[in-house]
Amino acid sequence: MFLLSRGMAPSDVLGWPIGYDDVLANALTHHNMSHIRFVVLILTLLLEGGCSFDWIPFVFRQDIHQGNVITQEMVDQLRPGMTQRQVTYIMGAPLLVDPFHDNRWDYIYSNQPGDEPRVQKSVTLIFKGESLDQLQGDFRPGTLPSIEMKKDSSVEVPKIDREKTVWQMVADLFTSEDE
Repeated sequence: MFLLSRGMAPSDVLGWPIGYDDVLANALTHHNMSHIRFVVLILTLLLEGGCSFDWIPFVFRQDIHQGNVITQEMVDQLRPGMTQRQVTYIMGAPLLVDPFHDNRWDYIYSNQPGDEPRVQKSVTLIFKGESLDQLQGDFRPGTLPSIEMKKDSSVEVPKIDREKTVWQMVADLFTSEDE
């Protein structure tokens, strides 16, 4: 095939006597090329669209997580009157901040596990000034007990007697007890 493109006659390439079935050799070469092109075309089309078919068994499908992860535990920690900074610490930065309503933060979480349908949850937080006022969406605040902070708290840490390291034993050889 390569030699034919270099200007050599088919009879020279195939080792046939000059003039012997040059027409047949050209027909065979053209016939094989059209089959090869057809097979390459079919394989390319199958490979390009192969992963988009849902009916192919035993094909791993990646879980798709989008947006802010929202859990009930996170929503349970929210309290009316919390500052925007405290809410950001618990929930993370909002996915959507409405430019026309600075006091509204939207948190959206979408998850599509493998072959299962997509699940979407959302929470909208509305602030009055700098403090949390309302919570709307797919989650409802739970009944976590409120945590009261003690103003004066001290903790005693017990002394732990540990074995001396090799370095401490060597250092003790060169130091005196008086120090």
